[in-house]
Amino acid sequence: MPEASTATFEKDNFNAEKYVKNLVQDCVGGPELQQTKQKIQALSETVSSTLKKHVYENYMQFIETAKEISHLESEMYQLSHILIEQRNLLTTLRDESLLDDQKNIIEEQSLDPNVNEEQQNRKAIQLIKDSLVGYKGNLDDKVFIHEGGLIELDSNDYRPICRIHLFLFNEVLVLAKVRNEKKLEFQTEYETKKIAIINIKDLDGVNKNAINVITSDGARMFQCINSAAKQEWIDKFELAIKFHQLKKPKKAPAPQPPTSLKFDAPQKSTDSELLTLSPTASEMGRVIVDNLPPDWLVTAPEEIQAEIAQRHFEDCLALLQRCEAHLAQDSSCHGAGDIAEKLTTLKSSLASVLMHELSNSQSRSLQAALRSSRRPLKLLVEMGKSREACGILLRVCTSAIRTSQRQARRNNLAVSELFFCDVALVASEFLRAFSAKASCTSALIVWCNMELQYFAAQLIKHYLTKDTQLEMVAKVVEGVREPCLKLREIGLDLSYHLEGSLRATLGQLLDEARYRLVDSIGRTEDPWQPYNLQTKTGLRTVLKEFDVLGIDFRAYVTGDTWINLTQATVNFCRHLIQTTESCAYLAKYDSLQRDAELLIRELFLSQHSIKPPNSMNADMNFVAKNKSYMAEVLLPVAMSRFERIAGKKPELLAELHAQLRATVPPKPKPRSVYQTDVL
Repeated sequence: MPEASTATFEKDNFNAEKYVKNLVQDCVGGPELQQTKQKIQALSETVSSTLKKHVYENYMQFIETAKEISHLESEMYQLSHILIEQRNLLTTLRDESLLDDQKNIIEEQSLDPNVNEEQQNRKAIQLIKDSLVGYKGNLDDKVFIHEGGLIELDSNDYRPICRIHLFLFNEVLVLAKVRNEKKLEFQTEYETKKIAIINIKDLDGVNKNAINVITSDGARMFQCINSAAKQEWIDKFELAIKFHQLKKPKKAPAPQPPTSLKFDAPQKSTDSELLTLSPTASEMGRVIVDNLPPDWLVTAPEEIQAEIAQRHFEDCLALLQRCEAHLAQDSSCHGAGDIAEKLTTLKSSLASVLMHELSNSQSRSLQAALRSSRRPLKLLVEMGKSREACGILLRVCTSAIRTSQRQARRNNLAVSELFFCDVALVASEFLRAFSAKASCTSALIVWCNMELQYFAAQLIKHYLTKDTQLEMVAKVVEGVREPCLKLREIGLDLSYHLEGSLRATLGQLLDEARYRLVDSIGRTEDPWQPYNLQTKTGLRTVLKEFDVLGIDFRAYVTGDTWINLTQATVNFCRHLIQTTESCAYLAKYDSLQRDAELLIRELFLSQHSIKPPNSMNADMNFVAKNKSYMAEVLLPVAMSRFERIAGKKPELLAELHAQLRATVPPKPKPRSVYQTDVL
């Protein structure tokens, strides 16, 4: 009787069934089996107890490990906090060092305090023009307000981009890039009446002392050296904006440009002062007081600026629309013109920020770009900026689609299906966003046509090159055609444009294939003998292969391994059917049908016209039999296969078939042949 122990069960090659069989054979009678069963039961209980003990020990070790991990996590959090503080300190030191190196142009030059402000302004402008490289604008009639060095930040991740020097005038804002040689190279300029300044809230570890300047090109973010410099820039920008407000009186002649930039705050008349006036003036004053706008309307521009800075675009637009509705109902309230002008500027600033948000999705995948574009698109449509918004969206989609196409080609993926799926996705999202704007649909159609032309050019460049095999050409074209036709489900038919883009290239490839294939006919010498497959298995394999192609050779089988046609004829049957299939796929395009049929016709005639040389003692009845088989069996099969794939009748092949039937030679006398049971 085998001894029951844990060592027996722990072996790698332990087999329970084999162990039980040996146990039954070695044990004599039931008592021994009962004893062995009790021993195994005792071992099971021991193992179970040991397992529970180990589980408990592992559980306790797990608890201890969890405590250690908790302590370690706390220490890592403290270390992370320390590193963040160090990084903020280093960032501050770096920014201050960068900005300290950049001195102001006007402060470095000594201006004579004894001359008047107009002369000082002219001298300051001349110094600025001398320091700027590449600037060709006119600053002579401008009033200099402020200058300073800042760091331009990326609006996505607040990463420093470059050092920028700003010159603020009453009418323009000039931006210059600081080169390594500390030279100022002119970059661009903006009209101050078309810009807005937004104070950005300081975020620890991300950005500090930053301002957002909304321009006609979008939002640009700059970082100042400290909070005092930031506040000074905000005040100076407001001063420039206030200059334009003072420059536009209601019903008075245009004022002369000021020689000083000191703006005195307007004095507000109180009720007590109004009472000291004449009765008529007092009544007029009360009318003005009674006609003041509500407090929420007065503070609305500041709230809108804060909403834009915090990216609460929906609340910002709602407040704008509320202000516009109130002004439309009560346009006679005091200061309504100034408030309306501020709202117009803020509305254009909001539109610029939204378009910038829409453009920022350009580096993402198509799906991510479309998801992130829904919010700004909806708001831009409500603001009446549909034309601009659809243009930006389509540019973003172009970049995303072309990037995905390049990645698909590198990874050898199906570029055609991917492209048309992306086009369908863009079209669906576009129609959803601009469903109420029928005028934008034309932009989508133009975009689809342009992207299709670019896709066709890339397809030709990478997949339809010269000397490409005809079978591969047909595979590529069919892979393009099927997903293109699926676009009809959403009302977008690009098949005609696709055919026009590929027509010239596919025609050239068919011509090259015709010359190449026809030239290959007759290169090998044909013995003009029946085809011997050597074995019954070989014969059976060939018959099955041609069954798939729609050709049945069973009527021509003789003996055990023979086909009563030449090997060249059998091989040509395979070659012609495969070529016909490729041509039929291309012939689905109406413009390519004749070229495709011409290739098949010339290929068939080249093989059909081959004759044995005069020096060969060939059986002419056998030669006629091969030609008859090609004309009466092979050509109809090819025509049927062409029509089934292309969905069109092959007219050239039908004419060829009629001609061959009219000139068919008399059939040879039948000969008795040996039949085999291999089939």
